[in-house]
Amino acid sequence: MSRQVIFTADDFGLSEAVNEGVERAHRDGLLTSASLMMGGAAVEDAVARTRRMPHLRVGLHLVTIEGPSVLPHRDIPALVSKEGQFPSDQLWLGLRYFFLPEVRNQLREEIRAQFAAFAATGLTLSHADAHKHMHLHPTIGAMMIDAGWQYGLPAIRVPCEPSDVLRACGEKPGFGAWAMQKWCAVLRRQAQAAGLRVNDAVFGLSWSGAFTEDRLLRLAPHLPRGLTELYFHPAAGTDDLLERLMPTYRHDAELAALTSKRAVAAFAGVERALV
Repeated sequence: MSRQVIFTADDFGLSEAVNEGVERAHRDGLLTSASLMMGGAAVEDAVARTRRMPHLRVGLHLVTIEGPSVLPHRDIPALVSKEGQFPSDQLWLGLRYFFLPEVRNQLREEIRAQFAAFAATGLTLSHADAHKHMHLHPTIGAMMIDAGWQYGLPAIRVPCEPSDVLRACGEKPGFGAWAMQKWCAVLRRQAQAAGLRVNDAVFGLSWSGAFTEDRLLRLAPHLPRGLTELYFHPAAGTDDLLERLMPTYRHDAELAALTSKRAVAAFAGVERALV
């Protein structure tokens, strides 16, 4: 198998600082795709920028936790606050999404609404993934795949990060890596049964918010065979929203990694896949 790599930016549309980071990383660096947050405050700016970047592949960054919904509170009162925000408690949300029929019904409507909102932009749907990788939850994964099928979804991200490669890069896999592999296997089966394309490996999970140039350069010689997705959170500076939601993230360092001449040279011999 050959080595192929996708360079993705998450949270596109969250703020103009993020959007500017995505545009710079694509125009001046390695970035090939971005995942669009349809309820984001700067989603219209993100769509406008995408239309000026015909080679950037854009997918849906599904939000079901710690972020804005597309439907108003009155339509999904069991899901979001009056301000239209999903809570941050992952375990509590996971239990509610699995056990409560009313919550599941509203969740299904919100997921469909996010795909419909993406379709309304007129952009081609390249892929889908989820904020905080909530599509690893079997209920959300199944709903994403079902709704995506109606909108021509071709591929989804499976956040399966190989521990042996992390060790080769001098890193120690995080706590719960074994359990993560099991959930990824479930999602992979769901996607493949629906005829969707999936990546073989992903990196960025252990380094979320700190995928620096040094780490990218250490990864390059150990990139596994098959299709690997590297996901980042670039931004051109910071703002109040980023400081509140991701105070420890080094958005500028991730942008610097994607636009690094050394990184571009390190991946010169690797095919950059589009989806």
